[in-house]
Amino acid sequence: MPRLSDHPPRLTAAALAAVLMAALLVLLPGAPAQAAPVLLSQGRPVTASSQENGGTPASAAVDGDNATRWSSQFADPQWIQVDLGAPAQLSQVVLRWETAYAKAYRIELSADGTSWSTAYSTTTATGGVGTHNITGTARYVRVYGTQRATEWGYSLYEFQVFGTSGGGPTLPGGGDLGPNVIVFDPSTPNIQGRLDEVFRQQESAQFGAGRYQFLFKPGTYNGLNAQIGFYTSISGLGLSPDDTTINGDVTVDAGWFGGNATQNFWRSAENLALNPVNGTDRWAVSQAAPFRRMHVKGGLNLAPDGFGWASGGYIADSKVDGQVGNYSQQQWYTRDSAIGSWGNGVWNQVFSGVQGAPAQSFPNPPYTTLDTTPVSREKPFLYLDGSEYKVFVPAKRVNARGTSWGNGAPQGGSLPLSRFYVVKPGTTAATMNQALDQGLNLLFTPGVYHVDQTLRVNRADTVVLGLGLATLVPDNGVTAMKVADVDGVRLAGFLIDAGPVDSPSLLEVGPAGTTTDHAANPTTVQDVFIRVGGAGPGRTDVGMVINNHDTIVDHTWIWRADHGDGVGWETNRADYGFRVNGDDVLATGLFVEHFNKYDVQWNGERGRTVFYQNEKAYDAPNQAAIQNGSTKGYAAYKVADSVTVHEGWGLGSYCYYNVDPTIRQDHGFQAPVRPGVKFHDLLVVSLGGKGQYEHVINTTGAPTSGTSTTPSTVVSFP
Repeated sequence: MPRLSDHPPRLTAAALAAVLMAALLVLLPGAPAQAAPVLLSQGRPVTASSQENGGTPASAAVDGDNATRWSSQFADPQWIQVDLGAPAQLSQVVLRWETAYAKAYRIELSADGTSWSTAYSTTTATGGVGTHNITGTARYVRVYGTQRATEWGYSLYEFQVFGTSGGGPTLPGGGDLGPNVIVFDPSTPNIQGRLDEVFRQQESAQFGAGRYQFLFKPGTYNGLNAQIGFYTSISGLGLSPDDTTINGDVTVDAGWFGGNATQNFWRSAENLALNPVNGTDRWAVSQAAPFRRMHVKGGLNLAPDGFGWASGGYIADSKVDGQVGNYSQQQWYTRDSAIGSWGNGVWNQVFSGVQGAPAQSFPNPPYTTLDTTPVSREKPFLYLDGSEYKVFVPAKRVNARGTSWGNGAPQGGSLPLSRFYVVKPGTTAATMNQALDQGLNLLFTPGVYHVDQTLRVNRADTVVLGLGLATLVPDNGVTAMKVADVDGVRLAGFLIDAGPVDSPSLLEVGPAGTTTDHAANPTTVQDVFIRVGGAGPGRTDVGMVINNHDTIVDHTWIWRADHGDGVGWETNRADYGFRVNGDDVLATGLFVEHFNKYDVQWNGERGRTVFYQNEKAYDAPNQAAIQNGSTKGYAAYKVADSVTVHEGWGLGSYCYYNVDPTIRQDHGFQAPVRPGVKFHDLLVVSLGGKGQYEHVINTTGAPTSGTSTTPSTVVSFP
């Protein structure tokens, strides 16, 4: 390269004067420096009037990737709008159109997302890259297309908004995952020792404060037995389960409880391949213990050693090459999976979209089998893309059968960790809400979080993901979390524990009275568990309320505690467990237990439930305490009299009135008698004769009697 001169260049008189003037200006006070325009829109919450299909979401237009795109349906008009998180001074909008571009469109600005002003408009656009210099202050920016240039919809690779933020502190995305997320790679020393250390602490800590997440980087691990205790999750960090292989076991057993697995709650396994040492892995769990995206290269035993009692459970998006041995499991739900075979059934085993599932045969054996799952979308999960953490957000599937990952890469999109606020113990609810308002998603690291104000999820496609059964506790009687009337929110992997002051509810999805259709991009609630009492006194009027239409609730356990601390008919009072007001809501894997009145109230139209497990409240002091007018007891599952269409498959309710065994329950299920209201494969059981049912549903079905715990069943209703 050319050598610089050893001598400074000579300055002309004019140049010298300019230099001197510049030096003087440095010494003089002046206007503050102006920040250079920056890209404000990337990764921000974005919504659109429509999308062509699941592979072209609105979020693809602000992801910084020119290979992904948003595309609309084939109609005029259409719009896409981005929320910048706070008012900003805008200077430029860049639109990178795909072949299907807009001939006529407007760029509009808004302070509140409701009232809009036009910053730019054209009726003669030619596609390509449109760069538009604009002026104005706004939080929301919208591209409003009024005329398409092609027969297709509107399609944008990138929608970029530049400007300067309005000032004030902003929260950073990303960062480390904290001390209770324990990450291994195949070269990590003493992995078994670390697994055993956590298990010793968590094995019997049913109501303890410890929370742990094990993450295994892709690779092969030999000779491990990961025993999983309370509030412990184990996951692989590959995009596919087969990216992370353990030549060994992931084990849940019940030695801590004398071989009884009916209290093996609150733990999970996800996204791993296992080669069990003796050919069969043991996963002896009960409620709130999901087994997701797992590949067991052998068999899976769902019973504890010695075949003691068990009351689980849930499998989804998994492949078990050998037999799933149900053995002593009273009930189980398996969804969108592949199994070699299934062995045994006690009361209620339900399958939807499961390759290799046993044929429909309820009640003997008690198998309810649906060929496909009506609508499903797998749970978001953390994975490594090279050295970068990302969260994969799976796409919606309709009439799914088999795993989402068995035929190549799963369908969906990825969010970098930089688009998440990483929540750590001690974080306040105000800070969490600030992060949500900024447009960040939330990733809860393992811990217990007291919230003194409601967490408000107001943006479409927000992901709230918990690691290690992160737990929210509402203080001062607030609702822990509310979701707005928006598309595509994903709530997954956390526990809400009622506080001692009565809350009106613990989780609400959507506002009351909404009429918005969310069918194209529904909200999903997955592995979100509700607890009232047990860890201490807790009270709420209702556990979970679903107002938004089309919501999918995929595996929840909503539990009013029957044991632990703070337990009593009035001490942990909670009249209602799960209330559905929205239309077209689907529940897959619904567990609701022990509420003082109705465990499930379904008021919305066209609701569907695939698998339901219930126990009525053990601790009712007498018949009068549960009397519902002239009806003996409150149904475990009540469909409102106004409903015209509803359907359920594989639903069971059990009673164990141990305080007053003479209590009679008129029925487990109550529904209007209409052609559109249908139930398949219902059962009620008296556990050891502690209380009895007069009927199964309404006045249909034989009464239970005696102490034999023999179910009374109804195959079809009406």
